[in-house]
Amino acid sequence: MSASREVSTMIKQGFISDQTLSLSPSRPILSRVLSPSSSPSKINTLSSLSPPPSFSDKIRSSPTLFEMMSEEQQRESKLNDDKKKKLHDRVSRVLSEAPFRGLGFGFGDVKLTVVSRDGYRVSMDVHRKVLANRSRFFAEKLRQDNGLVSHSVEICDCDDVEVYVETVVLMYCDDLRKRLLGEDVIKVLGLLKVSAAIMFDAGISACLEYLEAVPWSEDEEEKIVTQLNQLQLQDSVTDVFQRILAKPSTSTRVEDIVSRLLTGVLQAKDEKARREMKTLISRLLREDRPSNGIGNNTLDVSRDTLYNLCHRCLSSLVLCLSEATGIDEKRRDRGVLMGEIAREADNMQWIVDILIDKKMGDEFVKLWADQKELSLLHSKIPTMYRHEISRITAQICIAIGRGQILVPKDTRFSLLSTWLEALYEDFGWMKRACRSVDKKLVEDGLSQTILTLPLPQQQSILLRWFDRFLNKGDDCPNIQRAFEVWWRRAFTRQYTGEQDNNQLQITVCNYPD
Repeated sequence: MSASREVSTMIKQGFISDQTLSLSPSRPILSRVLSPSSSPSKINTLSSLSPPPSFSDKIRSSPTLFEMMSEEQQRESKLNDDKKKKLHDRVSRVLSEAPFRGLGFGFGDVKLTVVSRDGYRVSMDVHRKVLANRSRFFAEKLRQDNGLVSHSVEICDCDDVEVYVETVVLMYCDDLRKRLLGEDVIKVLGLLKVSAAIMFDAGISACLEYLEAVPWSEDEEEKIVTQLNQLQLQDSVTDVFQRILAKPSTSTRVEDIVSRLLTGVLQAKDEKARREMKTLISRLLREDRPSNGIGNNTLDVSRDTLYNLCHRCLSSLVLCLSEATGIDEKRRDRGVLMGEIAREADNMQWIVDILIDKKMGDEFVKLWADQKELSLLHSKIPTMYRHEISRITAQICIAIGRGQILVPKDTRFSLLSTWLEALYEDFGWMKRACRSVDKKLVEDGLSQTILTLPLPQQQSILLRWFDRFLNKGDDCPNIQRAFEVWWRRAFTRQYTGEQDNNQLQITVCNYPD
């Protein structure tokens, strides 16, 4: 009775498919086999695992759990066998081309065996004289040899057997540079690591010379820096590191370089190139931000440098608008002048974007709010030519609405007093002419900026907006959300300024010593 219960439990758990028990044929055990060497240089190597024996297929409508686990193990074993076979083929190819013969040494007097961590072994009949002359590691291991004794050396737990074999082959080459030609960077890094481990100085020098001369991808550059720092080859890596490191005494100040680049973009003559470089420089400056948001940027771009460029752009805008208001059609092409206005406004937007990204935009809000003359000139220019200037105001409001710029309420109100009417007038052109303008983003930023003001100022601004919106419709920013919030603050949820008398009372007592 107890036995039948155990059988029933095994059936439920999937180890037996039905109540009729049948013995499956025993499965043979996989084993490693030594393959004879086929190399003309008489190098003894071990083959990969022999392919798994074939099994008789058992047809069942529903396989048991035991059978599924067995099949999974067989698949993994076959993958490992295939991997080892490919490794064996590559190693055999390297050994078949190895210059072990014809060097006047005769047959090898050292049996060198390299063993990987998973047990794959490669044996080579090599020459003591070559190993000792090229490697300080082997010179130490074979120093007691009088030339009459054969040695057997085994190197275990290798990361990459193939690279170890190739390093030994490299020790037989006279022209190491020629041997490395065409190799990829990762392979040479592996050769460098092994050369350093066995103190193969000529191999180290050849690998470093190769790395210094060939181009790198960005991923390869990361691996090169990591590997060289780990190997600690001291002064040997100086030439390689010169590609990515500059001595403080000879490097130009970063601020001077950035200032030159920014100025170059602002003054560029080719419009397409200017747009491309704006995008590139902005992206590179953003990459400089600390990944955790804490700490300073690596690039030393000072506030003064950026604000000097702002003042330069403002001066150009005032000059262009002054010319546009009193332009003589015979003297200058109006279209050319209006193009310059749009260009200078675009330059200003770019610098403001950098200031906001660098968390330096607070001073610019006050600077822009004080541009009474520019605002007056702006009102005298046709909307189709001036709307790019209003995008600067929209840009600031979006940043304030997101909490990216913190300025006093007087500065916020002064900003809207100077530029809000211009933004209203230009909004229709902005959203139609500028594909990059996000209408909802501008409206949300403007709404949030208005709602940061004291309630009486909110009321004054929003009531004027109400009248304008009824007359202009879609050509006016839709800030109904701000209107609703103001309404509730003013009439629905009225908060008093009275202090709550039910406050926590704290009493301080002096205890005697």
